[in-house]
Order: sequence, then C-alpha cells, then structure tokens
Amino acid sequence: MPAERLMPTDESADLIQLTRDIVARELRPVIADLDARAEFPRDVFRTLGRAGLLSLPYPEEFGGAGLSYEVYLQALEEIASASASVGVGVSVHALSCFGLFTAGTDEQKAQWLPEMLSGEQLGAYCLSEAHAGSDPAAMRTKAVRDGDDYVITGAKAWTTHGGKADFYKVMARTSDDGGRGISCFLVPADTPGLTADSPEQKMGLMSSTTATMLFDQVRVPASRRLGAEGQGLPIALAGLDAGRLGIAAVATGLAQEALDVAIAYAKEREAFGKVIIDHQGLGFLLADMAAAVESARATYLAAARLKDAGRRYSRQASIAKMVCTDNAMKVTTDAVQVLGGAGYTKDFPVERFMREAKVMQIFEGTNQIQRLVISRGLAR
Repeated sequence: MPAERLMPTDESADLIQLTRDIVARELRPVIADLDARAEFPRDVFRTLGRAGLLSLPYPEEFGGAGLSYEVYLQALEEIASASASVGVGVSVHALSCFGLFTAGTDEQKAQWLPEMLSGEQLGAYCLSEAHAGSDPAAMRTKAVRDGDDYVITGAKAWTTHGGKADFYKVMARTSDDGGRGISCFLVPADTPGLTADSPEQKMGLMSSTTATMLFDQVRVPASRRLGAEGQGLPIALAGLDAGRLGIAAVATGLAQEALDVAIAYAKEREAFGKVIIDHQGLGFLLADMAAAVESARATYLAAARLKDAGRRYSRQASIAKMVCTDNAMKVTTDAVQVLGGAGYTKDFPVERFMREAKVMQIFEGTNQIQRLVISRGLAR
C-alpha cells in the first residue's frame, strides 16, 4: 500500500502523485529485468529529468522546482520504492550539483547549473579512494596548477554512475596541508585522460553502475574549480549532510516496498487453516516492520525540516542515515523471513531488496562513522 503522507501543500501532494504515476509507468515494469541484466537505465533518468524530478530542491531560476527538502525527499522515497538503484542515482545526481550551487560563483552557476538540472545531464561524485574511504582527508589524487589549468592525476573509487555520467564533481589535493589542502573541481566526462575502470561486481544495486574513475593527466581549466583552493573538504562534507538525507529517504522507500510485498504475501498465503497474517507470531513481525518504516520516515523528515529552516542539521542527518538504513536492513531481512523459502528465491523481489539494503549501511559514510559524528555532536 502507498505510504500515508501529510504533505505541506496541495501542490506537493500532486507532485507525489505525479511521481507515483511516472515510476508506475516507466520504472516498475522494467526494474526486475534491468537488475537481472545489470543494465544502467539511462533513459529512465532522462524521463525523470524531463519531468523535473532530478532538480526538485534547486531554485527555479536555474531550472529547478524550488521545493523544500521535506518535499523532495518524499518524492525521492517514492522513486526508490520502485527502484533503489534509480533512487540512489537521483540522490547522487543532486549531490553532484550541490557543490556548484553552494560554492560556485554567479557566473559558474548561470553557465552550468541549468543544463545539469535539465535532466539531459547526469552527475557523479568523486570523493572516496581505495585507501581513503571513511577518511577523505587522506586522499592522494592531486590537482597541480599549470598556468590557467589544473592537471589532475589519481583514482577515485566507488563512483556511482562511473563511466555513465556527463560530469564529475571531483575532490583533489592541491597542497599537502591535510584536510585544508583539498579543492573541488567540476570535470566534464569527455575531458581527455578521464576514463572509467571496469564496473564493480556488486551483490546489489545491479542496475546502478559503480566504477573507479582514473585521472591520467586530466587538464581542467581553473575556471572549473568551485570555491577557493583548500575549500574542497568543507564543500564535500556539507554536501554529504544533504546526501545522507537522500540515502535515508531511499532506504525508507526500499523498506516500504519490502513491507508491502510481505503484507501482500501474508494476506494470501495460508497455513493451518488461515492466512498467515492472522497468526500472531507473523502478525507481530509485520507490525514491527511497519513501525520501523514509519519511524524511519519520521526521522529523516525531522532532519529535513531543520535543513529547510536554515538550522544546523548535521547530527540529525547522521541519525537519519543510520536509523533509516539500519531499519531497511532489518525490514528487508524480515520480509525474506515472512515469505519463507519463497523469499529466498528470485521469483520474489525481497531477496533483491535485502541485497540492496546492505550497502546503504556502508556508503555516504558507514553507520559506524555516523555514530562517530553523532557522538562528537553530543560532546560539543
């Protein structure tokens, strides 16, 4: 059953219905086949972009919808309920545009942001490295100034849309001054020397391409640096706060879908003379699953409302990411249990949901890192 939502305006309620209609028509019929073939659904992103669903939280002057995060995240949750792979992709695209919007000059934003938000371009975010996942200040990829250009050399691991994106938001070291020596660049995909390694062979999110991006003397005009030299890590971390809310919404959409499949199965499957949802042991399990989904949604919305009000929300974003992804792992695992042996087969989607939930506890900062962020926030 669809999530029950209390939207702030009639227009935002209409947006949710539009989103449901689009994903029902364009995404739900094809996602199982796309996942089975590990095929990247580029046309789906174009469709979402043309409907305005890739640019919801950005201002109308740049081609966005100017909507609050409270509304954007609920639309994202609806997309993720149909496809976690696409939901993650929409969140990553929004994150890829974040640095330009928050740190770019007026000229940079006017030149590049409208096209990035149009849906015709898809973004990727290059922060992590093989040896520096949870510790971005340890990155080794370098950007050396050469006249009016920077020359970038190194490799960026775990890049969602790697090899498929049209532009890459890249963090690279411009000095040896630790976390203060990192700068941010906007790099077009067709820049000479920029290539993608073979896609990672993952256990889930099969239709979301993940690859290491290789930078071999990639020459980027200095005009494509966002912010001043050394501001890259603050730009990245500010973006991650918003990105964590995106992943929280995606995880909640995935958990809602797993719950819906489990309920539908439990209403049809009979054992000992009655449908299994009427057996208290299983009914209570479904009740716990429903409580986990509802509490996850409330948690990310509380953080989003702080962001919309212009208040600090970093700790709450980490709480939302941790709670929503841990709950998604629990709900999808329990959905497999509800379906029993059938849940362990690929005849039903819950085994895919369980595989997809696992990585959400890892990317955008592992849940152990979220606990570190939360505890440090409490100590201040």
